[in-house]
Amino acid sequence: MIYLDNGATTQVATEVVKEMDEVMLNDYGNPSSLHSLGRKAKELIEEVREKIAKEINATADEIIFTSGGSEANNLALNVLESGDHLITTKIEHHSIEVTLKELEKKGIEVSQLNVDAEGVIDLEELKKSFKQNTKLVSVIHGNNEIGTLQDLIKIGEVCSEKKVMLHSDCVQSFKKEKIDVVKANLSMLSLSAHKIHGPKGVGALYVNKNIKIKPLIFGGAQENKKRAGTENVPGIIGLGKAVELDLELDKVKELRDYFIKKVESEMEEVKLNGSRSNRLCNNANFSFKYVEGESLLMSLDLEGIAVSTGSACSSRSLKPSHVLMALGMGAEQAHGSIRFTFSKFNTKEEVDKTVDVLKKIVERLRKISPLRKK
Repeated sequence: MIYLDNGATTQVATEVVKEMDEVMLNDYGNPSSLHSLGRKAKELIEEVREKIAKEINATADEIIFTSGGSEANNLALNVLESGDHLITTKIEHHSIEVTLKELEKKGIEVSQLNVDAEGVIDLEELKKSFKQNTKLVSVIHGNNEIGTLQDLIKIGEVCSEKKVMLHSDCVQSFKKEKIDVVKANLSMLSLSAHKIHGPKGVGALYVNKNIKIKPLIFGGAQENKKRAGTENVPGIIGLGKAVELDLELDKVKELRDYFIKKVESEMEEVKLNGSRSNRLCNNANFSFKYVEGESLLMSLDLEGIAVSTGSACSSRSLKPSHVLMALGMGAEQAHGSIRFTFSKFNTKEEVDKTVDVLKKIVERLRKISPLRKK
């Protein structure tokens, strides 16, 4: 299998599995227990809290462990109450996008910023969107579908001037881009382990110590009374080990650029979606004219190549991607888009084979496509 769906999830690193196994077998105490096994488990998760805090220039008491990025995003939005105003974008991850409808039912006003053809918000539109009751701005950093990066520093400056909280979904960008919560004036930041060769089912939310946040889950005093429930100790340890790993970003970027160059030079009627220069190092999203994305995906899968038609969280939906539609695409072009996402485990040989197979499949699908003009 040639795995090019690292935006959906990544292969768990051997080092991560080894540490998780060690904890599950030997350090199985409940972190809330007072005996030695419990104290050891507590000590281990506090060490991970320190690692994450150091990575983003925060303090350990500002890190809340969650079940992943979606829960972290929902917890961040839980600072809002009836009568508040939220500013977000039209290209957020579904864990934000779908939650907006629920927020509106609770009496929370929502404004969604437009993006340009590359997926970048307009800072002037952001400035004009603030109201007297604006409480939170939530902007995805590296988009999960097209890879476009927003300028968190400039967005943070605007929010700081307006004295409004800023949250960013950094699930895709964490460890791929340098993020400093102080420099970016970030109030909250979401991250997840399984995008950086860690385990699924664990993530974290950075919450500035001056912010009061309401729990989503009640029942215990864990996570500084912000998230009840016994901590997922092996998962947290896996996250901590993943934070230490070298993602080999230069290699990943080189593979991505090599892939983009080959596709654009060897294939016709293709379009790179998102920003060409200001994008995540592992992301290449292409539209293939006259081709239906699901057919292309399944044909690649039959050849042993795993890719995605967009966000993994909406991959079974027949609706065109809301992210691609926000770029100004028509439904036909959006449906013909495929996301290729790379990791340090990929090779140049895999890229060569993928492009060769891709050319043959696209040619075959175009011959039978009712979308192609005769």
